[in-house]
Amino acid sequence: MSLWQYIPRNAPGWVRYFGRLNGLDHIKRVPQVEIAPYVAIQHETYKKEEENPYRTGKNTIFRAGIDGKVSLASNVILDYTINPDFGQVEADPSVVNLTAFETYFTEKRPFFIEGKNILNFQITTGNNSFSGDNLFYSRRIGRKPKYIPDADYVDMPEATPILAAFKLTGKTRDGWSFGVLESMTDKTSAKITKGGEETSVICEPFSNYFVGRILKDYHQGESRIGGMITSVYHDHSEGNPSLLPTWATTGGFDFYYSWKKQTYFLDIKAIASYVNGTKEAISKLQQSPIRNFQRPDATYLKFDTLRTSLSGHGGSIHFGSKGNSSWKYSAFITWRSKGLEINDIGYLYQADNIFQVAWIGYQKYHPFLIFRSAGLNLNQWSGWDFGMNSLFKGGNINAWAQFKNYWQISAGLNFDGNNLDNYILRGGPALKLPGGYSYWGYLSTDTRKKLLAEFNTSFYQSFTPNFDYSSVEIGMTYHPITAMSFGLYPEYSVNNDNLQYVAEKEMNGKPRYIMAHIHQKTLALQMRVNLNLSNDLSLQYYGQPFISSGEYSRFKFIASPKANDYYQRFTEYSEAQLFYQPSDKTYQIDENYDGITDYTLDKPDFKALYFVSNLVLRWEYFPGSFIYVVWSQNRADQGAEIRFKPTKDISSLFDIYPENIFMVKISYLIQYQHLKRIF
Repeated sequence: MSLWQYIPRNAPGWVRYFGRLNGLDHIKRVPQVEIAPYVAIQHETYKKEEENPYRTGKNTIFRAGIDGKVSLASNVILDYTINPDFGQVEADPSVVNLTAFETYFTEKRPFFIEGKNILNFQITTGNNSFSGDNLFYSRRIGRKPKYIPDADYVDMPEATPILAAFKLTGKTRDGWSFGVLESMTDKTSAKITKGGEETSVICEPFSNYFVGRILKDYHQGESRIGGMITSVYHDHSEGNPSLLPTWATTGGFDFYYSWKKQTYFLDIKAIASYVNGTKEAISKLQQSPIRNFQRPDATYLKFDTLRTSLSGHGGSIHFGSKGNSSWKYSAFITWRSKGLEINDIGYLYQADNIFQVAWIGYQKYHPFLIFRSAGLNLNQWSGWDFGMNSLFKGGNINAWAQFKNYWQISAGLNFDGNNLDNYILRGGPALKLPGGYSYWGYLSTDTRKKLLAEFNTSFYQSFTPNFDYSSVEIGMTYHPITAMSFGLYPEYSVNNDNLQYVAEKEMNGKPRYIMAHIHQKTLALQMRVNLNLSNDLSLQYYGQPFISSGEYSRFKFIASPKANDYYQRFTEYSEAQLFYQPSDKTYQIDENYDGITDYTLDKPDFKALYFVSNLVLRWEYFPGSFIYVVWSQNRADQGAEIRFKPTKDISSLFDIYPENIFMVKISYLIQYQHLKRIF
């Protein structure tokens, strides 16, 4: 009788404790060569716009391409795709983004998900604002075109077409892991009609993307050293060279060392970037929301309109103890220089940042009292920019536990001091913001049961009035039988922010940064159904109704952004200064009380009504060969009334004229055995 090796709950690793299977020798390797051509037809229906030549109410698209896989060795795989189609992929959830920063969405396309671990170069560990930063963010490939033409009517593709992509991944017997990805996207043009004349405008150039990664394991995987390089080329021989840089290159080095049976570790990562292009393209990067070189109070930054290149660096140093004891601790420092730019093929949340974290935790994995296991954590953090200005500081205490009935609970309390926001005025000076406290809680039932219920809540309150946020999510997943599952996750949130950015205007030749109080309510519901009708036939559904409204009031302009007194940082407009014109939905502002409008402001109130859904029938009619039948529906509207009325809003959501996409995709797998018979 053989037994697998026991893995302690407080073990510092996982894979190193796996059992080893011996005695499998002289197995003949069968070459793996797969070619899977596909054809797809897509029919779209939407509301016809009489005067818009591009919104005729319907259109049909035919596509064809090839996916495939080649096994070059037992541990080396080449994946390739030519003119890929991802119509069966689940839609992104709806969001309302009121910041200047990009919303991060996870990758869902199968080609980029498979084998993605080797191409991962996460710069900062943990669960924080910088944890998403990565040298490779695969959603850059085939993204929505950057340039949106200004015209009466525009017909522009939703995504940049991928001509081809190749991915080579593998690992040798002596511990070398490697990954290479090469992809090309086609030039993308938009048809526009302006003044009755139709022309074609390039909104995305032909681009080539390259990613290379190598990693060497030492001491049975307990230590490793590696590197990564990326390169992006945008061909501006046609179109506007000011849209994007011409070349963008990044490089990364990582070193991980552990000792005393992985009890202690040291993790070092360093990255560098270089981009070049026209003066206009580099000026856009300098003024982008993630760096704002034009900030008037940042003497350590220089906005240079003559620059044709930009370079920067970043990295992290992380030390800690992660196992073989109930006590664990770690500390790290991570940084992004002001000129770092990796967003052509990576993801960068903010440049010009230094971020420090210290953590200590105690975990008990043996049953005691009413608990099966439990833990307590303490965290501290602080941050600066490269002008050595203190940006933020705070701390956290949180705890988690699993009860003996397998229910789980966790809760935490955060404290944040006053912070200095370099980005909130979108190119203006840094603004001092009040600190606050927040707490969160989570409770779930036994994950082994057919019915899983979850409760999640969070609350934030500033130390000054009119800043608070609260949310609650109650979800359930039900498995009536093994082959079926249902999921419902409703979420409701309320946001009050007294310093929500609205616009920048000009007064007497000087900028006016206008802000207001926003009262925002959001209601969303995620629905999922998975049904396996047989071993080769399945049905999947995803849907999300989403409602969000924002009402603005108490308009103000920034007067002294770094004043110690919170109320001296801004001047609120009086009723005698602010006049609303309902005919064109604008505010006329008479700042100096002379009876003459100094500047106008569009009414920023909003209502967002969205509904996205995907229904996918998947049939594996032959091993490795599939038929997909897909129905996607989108509904979007701004709503007739701004005020949040959930019952009425949900009803009106389904009165919106839908955009339907019906698609049938058929692929057929040709394997090595088939090719051998043919040739």
